[in-house]
Amino acid sequence: MVARQRIEQTEHGLVPTGDDGWFVLNATEARWRERPGRGAYCDFEGDVDFPQVGVNIQSLAPGEAMAMYHWEADQEGFLVLSGEALLIVEDEERPLRAWDYLHCPPNVPHTIVGAGSGPAVILALGARDHGDSPAWGGYPYSEVAMQHDASAEEETTDQEVAYARFPRRVDGEFREDWLP
Repeated sequence: MVARQRIEQTEHGLVPTGDDGWFVLNATEARWRERPGRGAYCDFEGDVDFPQVGVNIQSLAPGEAMAMYHWEADQEGFLVLSGEALLIVEDEERPLRAWDYLHCPPNVPHTIVGAGSGPAVILALGARDHGDSPAWGGYPYSEVAMQHDASAEEETTDQEVAYARFPRRVDGEFREDWLP
């Protein structure tokens, strides 16, 4: 039998303790992380990443990018739960709407930008195997993504370099305008 994981109350919401048990956590009660101009995400994992599959909910205002244009050594999946967004994949733009699902195999450069008149809410899932690659991925330069302020200024594998021009993420409590 696997024990239930403890959930701790922090000043910014509930956080799992990372002791690898099962738990139930409501997104409106969890700790959220926000980077001004880059959206907010529900931090289901707490301070210790899940070892096999990462999961979060992203809330993006129009024009906010989920992440810098990047590729990963593992597959990812994104389900638009509400709102509209713009997918940038392989230097091409494609509109997304509620219930569109993006399957992103390893090594495919991508990002998602909020669009429309309100927040886009996206469920993000990512494997954590890295296959035969020693690296997690990288940030290629993309002219298309740069038009949305969503590309590193130069190719890099360093997150600090890719996000250098943006403020750091800050922990916070859930805000009603992030979810429908």
